[in-house]
Amino acid sequence: MAPEASKTSIPIPERTRTQRAARGRALAIRFRPGPAPIAAAALICLLIGLLYLAQQIRTIFSDQLKQEYAGLVLEAVERAEGARSLVGVWQQLPDATETRAAGYRHARTELAHRLTSLAALVNASPSAAPHLPPSLLTADADLPDTDALLSTVSAYWRAQRDADSADVRLRIAHVARTLIALAALLFCMLITALGMYAKRNRLLAGQSHEFEYAALHDPMTGLSNRRKLFAALEEAATKSSVSAAPHKIAVLYVDLDGFKQVNDSLGHRVGDQFLIAVSKRFRESVRKGDVVARIGGDEFAVLVREFSTNAELGEIARRLIACVVQTDKDIGVGLVRASIGIASFPDSVDDYHRLVAAADEAMYRVKRSGKNSYAFVGETR
Repeated sequence: MAPEASKTSIPIPERTRTQRAARGRALAIRFRPGPAPIAAAALICLLIGLLYLAQQIRTIFSDQLKQEYAGLVLEAVERAEGARSLVGVWQQLPDATETRAAGYRHARTELAHRLTSLAALVNASPSAAPHLPPSLLTADADLPDTDALLSTVSAYWRAQRDADSADVRLRIAHVARTLIALAALLFCMLITALGMYAKRNRLLAGQSHEFEYAALHDPMTGLSNRRKLFAALEEAATKSSVSAAPHKIAVLYVDLDGFKQVNDSLGHRVGDQFLIAVSKRFRESVRKGDVVARIGGDEFAVLVREFSTNAELGEIARRLIACVVQTDKDIGVGLVRASIGIASFPDSVDDYHRLVAAADEAMYRVKRSGKNSYAFVGETR
């Protein structure tokens, strides 16, 4: 009989959807653009926008030149129309005198001159434009044909000027929108750069904090190391000396009796477990402002920043010894106890730089006299 499927197993379709979703998330993370691609894309967009802006501005200048040229042509048309009107005036005079004939010929000559100037402008146009036929540029050209020519030229160039003017307005609007888009893009790039800079600073600050923490703390127990202990001792002594009411500071030097046998008989894993557990109890047994440091393999020190009597220090030492005993009991070693030496400043030691060394000497005196106890500097046993 075939075994029954587990009730907690995932159905095949649902499992497939889960796998697809996981692959989709992995692809999304893999192809998520970073700061460098975003900055490169923004820079490319900015360059494209600047090129487009330059092209539009160039076209605007070109259209403005075309408008000015169309204005010159229309001015030439107006002058030609004025000359044509003068011809009409001489033509309508009733008297057929020599003065009338001479004035009419001069007016036709002037009209031909104006038409020639107009033709030169039209034929030299930078843009394609209908040329004026040479037959209408002579002094004896047909006047109705001249009137039709001037009307056609005037209408064409007015339309050209209006079209160029509309194109200029349209391109100016494009330039304005492009400038707005580029300003927004630059603003976004600036915000992105500031965000990247802030993120980098936070990352560097975090790394700096991690490095500083690693330099001042024991990596296994998390306690302060020797370097941080001496820095805290210097700070506490300086604060005491400048205070209006100087206070006393002390160092308790702790050595674990029998700890070497734990490593030798039970292994370093149990030894490390013991150190981590007792370090946690040490931290919990002292005041928050005091410093617990791991000096060496099984040696610790406690900096008491302020105290009143030796009885307070004796109570702290008894709590530390109890921490070792309780940890030994919990782990089931049955071998480890503690010897503690206590040195205070300025009572027993007049130089705070010697506090740790003096406490160490007192601790060794405890070891020689039976261990599992504490002693003050200068105390006889």
